[in-house]
Amino acid sequence: MRHLLTLILCLAAAPAMANRVFVSNEKGNDVTVLDSDTLEVIGTYPVGNRPRGITISPDGSELYVCASDDDLVRVFDPETMEELHTLPSGPDPELFVLHPSGNPLYIANEDDNLVTVVDTETHQVLAEIPVGVEPEGMGVSPDGKVVINTSETTNMAHFIDTDSFEIFANVLVDSRPRFAEYNHDGSKLYVSAEIGGTVSVIDPESQQIVHKIEFDIPGVLPEAIQPVGVRVTQDGRKVFVALGPANRVAIVDGETDRVTDYLLVGQRVWQMAFTPDEKYLFTTNGNSNDVSVIDVAAERVVKSVPVGQQPWGVVVAPD
Repeated sequence: MRHLLTLILCLAAAPAMANRVFVSNEKGNDVTVLDSDTLEVIGTYPVGNRPRGITISPDGSELYVCASDDDLVRVFDPETMEELHTLPSGPDPELFVLHPSGNPLYIANEDDNLVTVVDTETHQVLAEIPVGVEPEGMGVSPDGKVVINTSETTNMAHFIDTDSFEIFANVLVDSRPRFAEYNHDGSKLYVSAEIGGTVSVIDPESQQIVHKIEFDIPGVLPEAIQPVGVRVTQDGRKVFVALGPANRVAIVDGETDRVTDYLLVGQRVWQMAFTPDEKYLFTTNGNSNDVSVIDVAAERVVKSVPVGQQPWGVVVAPD
């Protein structure tokens, strides 16, 4: 009994396991894996040609990578990085999003102006949804009822019903929309416009733009401020926006949708991902070939970690 009690106490006192951070390197054709506690690189693994979008199943058992030049989604074991199988994706998959249940997967096909819907269990294509020209950004509502696609050339956010696979609303936003992200209660949708230099805040119920977030960085030319990735904390109080070649991440008040600060990160900051506890936010910096680590509570950059060639996407394994 004494030994059992000692074991229980030791387990209770043991630190939480670190989460793996997966970074897709577009030019390196590989994925770099980091430890979320030590912030050190664990290894780098080949994953196919021109990997961009990257995500992981809710249970952490499968890592999905858009191998854009292979016209495939490659699926890996996150622990061993061995390839498990592939999924049909349509041509040039760039970004994708999983349904909150983990199935299906919604994939933007930039060259074919389609969103391809794939069953992650049967590996079958469920639908091909025509959207605007050069689709890229993908978002999904917290209840899984609506998927958002942004088309870069049509300058629209398309609202897609996940039951019927049909578009039921189109919202015109600023030039070259790149990313769509709901806050966690589903009351706001943020759509970034790379060339327009704004983030549109959309009411998902009315599909109306209620605010536009604009950015002004002293000493940085307006044309260098190019919003791309967007991430929102669970409580909705902070919104982080990657500003591309401005080499900054903007911090936005989630209640007022006003910018409160800018953080200097690496060159051409692209995508971002939180750790599950939201202690850290990782950013991919494509031109400096590194990842910046932001302390979310302190709102400061605490480390830069060199990774592969032209890091593009990032995802953190769930607890």
